[in-house]
Amino acid sequence: MDIKQSFSRRKFLSLGSLLFTAACGGGGGGGNEKGGTGGSSGGADKPLEPVLTPGGNEPPKEDPPPDTEVPEDPPPPQRNVIQRENAKTAAQGVTTEWYIQDQDYARNREIEGYASATCVNRGESIQFFVNTPEPSYTISVYRIGWYGSAGGRLMANPIQRIGRVQPPPLHDPETNLVECHWTDPYTLAIPHNADDPTDWASGIYLAKLTAGISGKQSYIIFVVRDDMRGAELMFQTSVTTYAAYNNWGGYSFYDVDNPLRQTAVKVSFNRPYQNPQRPFNGKGAGDFLSWELLMLRFIEREGYDVTYTSNIGVHITPDCLRRHRAFLSVGHDEYWTREIFDAMQQARDGGVHLGFFGANMGYWQVRLEPSSTGQPNRKVVCYKWAAPTRDPMHATNPRLTTTVWRDPSLNRPEAALIGVMYDYNSVDLDMVMSDCSTWICAGTGLVNGDVLPGMLGYEVDRIDHASSPANIQIIASSPYQVCFGDGCTPETRYAHMAYYTAPSGAGVFATGTMQWNWGLDDFGPWGNRANPAVQQMTRNVLNHFARLEI
Repeated sequence: MDIKQSFSRRKFLSLGSLLFTAACGGGGGGGNEKGGTGGSSGGADKPLEPVLTPGGNEPPKEDPPPDTEVPEDPPPPQRNVIQRENAKTAAQGVTTEWYIQDQDYARNREIEGYASATCVNRGESIQFFVNTPEPSYTISVYRIGWYGSAGGRLMANPIQRIGRVQPPPLHDPETNLVECHWTDPYTLAIPHNADDPTDWASGIYLAKLTAGISGKQSYIIFVVRDDMRGAELMFQTSVTTYAAYNNWGGYSFYDVDNPLRQTAVKVSFNRPYQNPQRPFNGKGAGDFLSWELLMLRFIEREGYDVTYTSNIGVHITPDCLRRHRAFLSVGHDEYWTREIFDAMQQARDGGVHLGFFGANMGYWQVRLEPSSTGQPNRKVVCYKWAAPTRDPMHATNPRLTTTVWRDPSLNRPEAALIGVMYDYNSVDLDMVMSDCSTWICAGTGLVNGDVLPGMLGYEVDRIDHASSPANIQIIASSPYQVCFGDGCTPETRYAHMAYYTAPSGAGVFATGTMQWNWGLDDFGPWGNRANPAVQQMTRNVLNHFARLEI
């Protein structure tokens, strides 16, 4: 099968034809010829040094005198966990089969499922709850990475299961909470091999469900953490936002997803992901395929040492941020608990770098509640603009009111941490460089006024003169126009990409745009927006965070 042809401009692109060459060392490790743990793409992309043999351009070497001590060759550079994982081969499960083709997605709910947790640590177990009217189905679990562009590795043989039609969800008319109580889960035990951190390495995993008769498919997404391993980088998936936009069962935090224009004030993780604002509803994987996947492919292709978590993982294990040199919030990280906000702020103040590769970050405060059966952290609560009248915490504990962080009642504007704050959606424009004198632009060839095509949108951020740090550097300042109401006069505003250094020495970088990640890799239906300058600036930031050369 020609993978390039099967994924057209409106479908995800996978360079599967490189699988057998790349997976055997061609770029999979991300190569660092200097023996570091990240940085250049290296591998098969670097020309081989010429081999000089006797009789060629170099004379034969004579044997040293008998009493001469011959120095030992230096040891080869030690590869980090991610480089070792991505160097695995097709014989070890590397494959393109992890991806669900558009025509195979179960758009009519032929098969669907959810996990018992958004993330688990190595050594823990996770359950998969599945609904299908078909008599049988399989579960295939893949770790998602670079793998020589193949993108995934099958972790175990497909699991055979008997199909089950699950009961309808419960609906609370007071909060519009929709919660499933499905039965007969499959329990997956994640091993913890202390001698081999690549054995179920920390990462983002997709369980691909395949119905036995129709062959229709959908995903269950989860994260495997490695709380015992420090690394250069920690990569966070933004699952509270997945839940906020999930309208499976009829309700989300957004009235546009409900035919009666009603919103929920509580949403549950105990239901499949469905987001009509994403291509094919995200295929059951939340927002992962839209934003986070492209950054993941870039980071693992480059060979950075990274562990993964979800923002629920940050909520429950906030101290893990301090085991890394940098924390990366990737994608659409709109909904934060107070514990999440505190964890990032304390990490920054302790010298941990922060990278915000998205936009509309930390806009709403939310709370987490247990499921109706008592499982912790399975409901996301956000009353939004109705908080003053409906949120019970508004009167009893106003610091936990679920409203915007910049509201005077909370007085914690997100720009004080991120450097920028949400301003507008929806746009799809070019980013305009305004200060290319910094190290962030090194090696890009960019000059002030240059544009990065298609990098601005769909949500964009700006600095806030009242709360952004005083020493903030504006790297890009991109104009766009807004107009509210019929016959209005367009207003020009500016979106900002920015960087500042905290008193602790930690650097904080924010792209100020959701579409930045589209410039990192050409996998997806985004019009092939991969951009070498975007990749180099990201590489510069990550190298700086990881203390590698720029």
